[in-house]
Amino acid sequence: MNSRDRRPREESYAAQLDLSLWRRLWGYTRPYRREVILLVFFAVLTALIDAALPLVTRRVVDDVAETRSTEPLARYAWIYAALAAAFCVCIVAFIRLAGKIRTHVAHDIRRDGFANLQDLSFSYFDHRPTGWLMARMTSDVERLSNILAWGVLDLVWGVTLMGSIAVAMLVMNAKLALIVLSVLPFLAWVSAVFKRRILASSRAVRKTNSRITAAYNEGIMAVRTSKVFAREDEDLEEFRGLTGKMYGASMQNSLQSALYLPVVLTLGSLSTGLALAWGGYDVTAGLISVGTLIAFLTWTGHLFDPVQEMAHWFAEMQMAQASAERILGLIAEEPRIRDAAITRYAVNANRKRPREGIAEDGFADELGTIEFRGVSFAYDGGEEVLQDFDLTVREGETVALVGPTGGGKSTIVSLLARFYEPTAGRILIDGVDYTRRGLHWLQSNLGIVLQTPHLFSGSVADNIRYGKLEASDEEVREAARLAGADDFIAELEDGYATEVGEGGNRLSTGQKQLVSFARAILARPRLLVMDEATASVDTETEQRIQRGLARVLANRTSFVIAHRLSTIRSAERILVIEGGRIAEAGSHGELMARRGRYFELVVQQKLRESSLRENAWSGGDRRGARNAVAPAG
Repeated sequence: MNSRDRRPREESYAAQLDLSLWRRLWGYTRPYRREVILLVFFAVLTALIDAALPLVTRRVVDDVAETRSTEPLARYAWIYAALAAAFCVCIVAFIRLAGKIRTHVAHDIRRDGFANLQDLSFSYFDHRPTGWLMARMTSDVERLSNILAWGVLDLVWGVTLMGSIAVAMLVMNAKLALIVLSVLPFLAWVSAVFKRRILASSRAVRKTNSRITAAYNEGIMAVRTSKVFAREDEDLEEFRGLTGKMYGASMQNSLQSALYLPVVLTLGSLSTGLALAWGGYDVTAGLISVGTLIAFLTWTGHLFDPVQEMAHWFAEMQMAQASAERILGLIAEEPRIRDAAITRYAVNANRKRPREGIAEDGFADELGTIEFRGVSFAYDGGEEVLQDFDLTVREGETVALVGPTGGGKSTIVSLLARFYEPTAGRILIDGVDYTRRGLHWLQSNLGIVLQTPHLFSGSVADNIRYGKLEASDEEVREAARLAGADDFIAELEDGYATEVGEGGNRLSTGQKQLVSFARAILARPRLLVMDEATASVDTETEQRIQRGLARVLANRTSFVIAHRLSTIRSAERILVIEGGRIAEAGSHGELMARRGRYFELVVQQKLRESSLRENAWSGGDRRGARNAVAPAG
């Protein structure tokens, strides 16, 4: 796949700093208002001490010059010591406070981002790779928390220090002060020019970084496939293209930031030179004292210290804005699928006084009949996968869906589970449009076993208990027995306490499927969906699943998608789905007697299985013959 095909959708951002965005971001500091107030207090106090020290120096120089005695030095030494002690206390305090704010804000942003990811609809993830999302939740969040803590600290300190120095200079000697401050308009113009350029390049860096993270994630997850097809060189070349773009964008951003700071330093040096030249002339003319000139020179140096720090954070702020746009955009992203207002109202009302037989959404707490009425669906405006689809399923009925790949089988169960919603038509549960029912109620009554199961890091028991977190050990073991997983679990070194590894990589595909099946059983769902759950397991594992399947499906509404037609013979109704429509419907016996499309599928699969067995036997591998029955494609 070309790297362009993996490119996630990128939002368009504002061309300039967005103050409303920063106000939203600043809202994350509200729970820590006390720490923020103290941080501002110590930042202001530090700036005032910085501004006061040259005043003390001025008095020392002028008093010694006037009295021609060193007696005043002892008194001023105590003043210096007191200011130095206060300065140290302020530094320790604001370092601790800024670190605390940064840590808490990063935690809260990540929490909100992850919480919204859990609520977002499946369609959001269709075009956004895992690595692309991870970049937002890691490096982007880190940048935001830094700018909120340390950037705000330097901003308050810098503004206070510059304001204090400007006022002190104007009061002491307005003419000399205006000469020193004359460079500030040039500094403002330079900052405006660099702001636009740094912001544009920083956005390019963040976008490319997200794509690189996504490429890393995809490369690691697909390493086996890459090796099997000898795609290492091509993948490396595509990755080099991404890193080349990252290098170019980063170099441009670094160059712009590197140029900005020297310009600020140059303007600061110019200001110092003007103060020294004009002030020196005034000293020789007797218009100002030597202490005043020394204070002005000290203040001139201090005046541009915060400018340098603020210039650094200004550059960081450009990149932080790009990060803020991305992470706050993620947090603010609205799920396409959500409960209707009437449902949310009913939920709140019924939580106060739940009544027997009433669900959390205010409707009857039963599954009832499921109806698809004129349902059509297309993914993101593409071609319709389902067209005017009608289906009625009675409560407790087992319905099997078969047919060619791409016919719409998985789409039907995805719509039923409300991972997506119909683009036309309605789905009714017990006579009520399911968009008016609680999404949590529906999905908490739903159990799904997929073709490729996902296990979490932890023990076998932990993964089964994921279906019902409060389940006892005996309930976990009973679910495993029903799923046919108890036998292989007992053979593991630590039994149910065996660690499955990341993604369950310490278990075979069949073992992972059995654990996934046990997890679904433990949840005791009223609606069970098996989406090609036996397609990737061997025949022995399939037989284990089938032994427990009859008990599990009893009195439970079930949808079974299967390529292995042997797994669905006992279904009460079999639907052949082709082109988004029902081509045939009936029991196994009825459809076989009809000798239509289902009959053809059964015959084709038997011929394919027979051919595979003959090939295996001809090679003398009897054990291979038993496991050679591949899923029908």
